[in-house]
Amino acid sequence: MLKAVLLDISGVLTEDDEALPGAVEAVARLKASGLALRFLTNTSRKTSAAVCEALERLGFDVAPEQVFTAPGAIRRHLERHRLTPYLLIHERLEPEFAGLPEGEPGAVVLGDAEQRLDYAHLDEAFRLLLAGALLLAVGTNRYFRESGTLHLDAGPFVRALEYAAGVEARVLGKPSADFFHAVLDEAGVEPHEALMVGDDVECDVLAAMEFGLAACLVRSGKYRPGDEERAPKARCEASLEALVEALLETP
Repeated sequence: MLKAVLLDISGVLTEDDEALPGAVEAVARLKASGLALRFLTNTSRKTSAAVCEALERLGFDVAPEQVFTAPGAIRRHLERHRLTPYLLIHERLEPEFAGLPEGEPGAVVLGDAEQRLDYAHLDEAFRLLLAGALLLAVGTNRYFRESGTLHLDAGPFVRALEYAAGVEARVLGKPSADFFHAVLDEAGVEPHEALMVGDDVECDVLAAMEFGLAACLVRSGKYRPGDEERAPKARCEASLEALVEALLETP
C-alpha cells in the first residue's frame, strides 16, 4: 500500500525558479489524499532554508521538515563525525555550513561550486585527499537543466578527484541509499510503501528502485527521449500532474 511520495524538486516541481504547469495543484491533491510527502533535491546552490522558502513563494504547501537536501545531509554527517571540511561549494551554500570546526580539513565537501571548480581549488582538494581526507559529495549527477540547456553538474568532478587521488567518494545525496533511508525513516515508512518521482533516470529512478522503492520517471526537466528504456520497470508519465491524475483515479 502506498503511504508516501518522494518528490524531486528541480525538473518535477520547478524549472528555472518557476513552478511547472499543474505542479502546485498536483502537490495539493497529494497532500489532501493523506499521503506523506517529502521533497528531495541534490541542489548545492541553495541552503535547505532557501529551498523551502522558494517552494513556498511559488505556492507549494511545504514545511521545512519535509525538505531533504544533499548539503543538509552532508552537514549532519560532518557534525556527527566531528569533521572539519574543505568546502568546494557554491558561495550561496556557505550559510549551510556556518559554525563548523576550523583547522586542517578531514573531509573535502564537493558540490556544484560553479566558477570555483577551477584548477587551483580542485588541486587543493586533490592534495587533501592524498593526505587522507575523506571525499564527501552531494551527488553524482552528470548534468542539470537550466534555461532550457543542460549544464555540467558535480558528478564529473567527483569522478575526476576519485580517479586522480585513488579514493572513493561518500555520496550523501541521491543516489545514495543512506539518503533514501534517512528520508523514509523520518517519514516512518518502508521502501515498498513509497514512490519516488524524478526526472533523472539514474539518480532518482534507478537508485530508488535499487533501494526497494517504486519509481516514476516524468518527461520534464532533464528527461531525454529514450531515458525510459533504461528503466523499463519504472512508471513513466508526462508530468507530475499526469501522475497524480492517474494515481488518484486508481481504486
